[in-house]
Amino acid sequence: MNFLDAIFHHLREAADRPVLQEVHPEGVRSVTGAELLALVRTARAYVRRQGVRPGDRCALLAPNSIRWVALDLALMAEGIIVVPLYVRQTPAELVHIMKDCSPVLLCCEGDELRDRLRALWPEAPPMPSWEEIFTPDPLSDSIPDAPIPRTDSDPVTIIYTSGTSGDPKGVVLTVGNVTFMLPHTHERLDRLMGRRREPERVFHYLPFCFAGSWILLLTCLSRSSVLALSMDLTRLREEMARIRPHYFLNVPVLLERMRAGIEERMRHTNRLVRALFERGKAAWQHHFEGRADFRDRFWLTLARPLFRGIRQQLGPQLVALICGSAPLRLETQLFFMMLDIPVLQVYGLTETTAICTMDDPQDFTPGRVGRAIPGVQMRLAPNGEILVRGPNVFPGYWNRPEATAQAFRDGWFCTGDHGEVDETGKWSILGRVKHLIVLSSGHNVPPEPLEDMVLRALPGAQHVVLVGHGRPHLAALITGAVTAEQVEAALESLNAQLPHYKRIRAYAILPEPLTIENGLLTANGKLRREAILARFHAEIERLYAKA
Repeated sequence: MNFLDAIFHHLREAADRPVLQEVHPEGVRSVTGAELLALVRTARAYVRRQGVRPGDRCALLAPNSIRWVALDLALMAEGIIVVPLYVRQTPAELVHIMKDCSPVLLCCEGDELRDRLRALWPEAPPMPSWEEIFTPDPLSDSIPDAPIPRTDSDPVTIIYTSGTSGDPKGVVLTVGNVTFMLPHTHERLDRLMGRRREPERVFHYLPFCFAGSWILLLTCLSRSSVLALSMDLTRLREEMARIRPHYFLNVPVLLERMRAGIEERMRHTNRLVRALFERGKAAWQHHFEGRADFRDRFWLTLARPLFRGIRQQLGPQLVALICGSAPLRLETQLFFMMLDIPVLQVYGLTETTAICTMDDPQDFTPGRVGRAIPGVQMRLAPNGEILVRGPNVFPGYWNRPEATAQAFRDGWFCTGDHGEVDETGKWSILGRVKHLIVLSSGHNVPPEPLEDMVLRALPGAQHVVLVGHGRPHLAALITGAVTAEQVEAALESLNAQLPHYKRIRAYAILPEPLTIENGLLTANGKLRREAILARFHAEIERLYAKA
């Protein structure tokens, strides 16, 4: 039984039980397994009437919703290759992607976006609306609640990478890739949740066009859980309070914001509570480092009721937070642990079906991302790059044989990530190999850890980008609400703790923010370093002209 057979089997078993929800201001809309299967049959009838055949590509451009899930399942059940797209990408980027994969249909929600795409691409394929796709059709009554047979080598989706250093590439994932992965996600969640009589409550806000988000969706659809979809990212706090989830998937930036929000509220409480929070936090840090003395134990004992109160506000039912997509700061992971909320990390790439390692809920080390999942091999290349081999590794990029060949070395997939592994087999991710800055002195500097240090020292900063490849020293480009005096004070303090070659000796506060819209961030918020270097070439040259 492949992953799709397992999902359809589970939905039939959950015919009378809610499996998916949408969280709206006016209430929560739920569908049972049977209702979701009915929507799937309707969507399958539509694509059959359009003459779409197994192996054709269909693009799916819409925010998360119950109908998004139903259409995704319908397309896969018909043997169609799904190309999920991100609604926040620019129309020009979307057109570039679609010209690359040549979809026969673009299932698009929103007349305005549809019009903008047609204006840029008059030869675009048909763009049916959600209403057209889900209009009741008598043909749906003859469609069974089961997918057509698929082999493990059949492509099931093409997910386009974010393109941090160039045009996005289409990552082809197969039935076999996903079928291998889901038992491992189930195993980790079983270890986290234990035996339960009631379905798990899972909250979700990340777009399904990202591989990790999609794998969580498929996992939830094949286990006893109710997946609640955020329908308004500006109301996450209220939505989570309504759903009371046991766990949910995060990106580091949200956990950073949650932590910053809590600390800001503590700064505005009365002096006694503020002092108790700060002393308790310092005592917790000493406890984690194994150097707590009797005073730390005293303050930690006093602060625990306060920490429990904060946890109650976040969600007393929370079993854990799950985090992936980018390195999480150790301080943030420890902060939530202080509140008795474990943060479990996952590491992987789209090309590895989203996952290579997962923290074991009963044996994890803060600051690391866990061991390789069973069946997956990981090792370090001589330059410190992480190499991966296993059934989770994709077969190649869509229409990019040269890029596919370059991504492999002697049968190992080259992740492009710089990492290290401890004696217990737990991995940590240090940054991207291609981002490594080599100074003219020959010293190698991974920029990401230093950028994080500057961000922590400058609360008003939004982004920090280190430069200096081939130069005599490092410099920083900084955006956000910061002053020159604040930057200089922060750098003076940080530089005193760093070896000479890691010291940041110049900086520029940029007037222009880094955004998805101006092409300086990827669709999921990562730095487009090459674009940033090109855009601010003059500013960088001025920094080094002062030397």
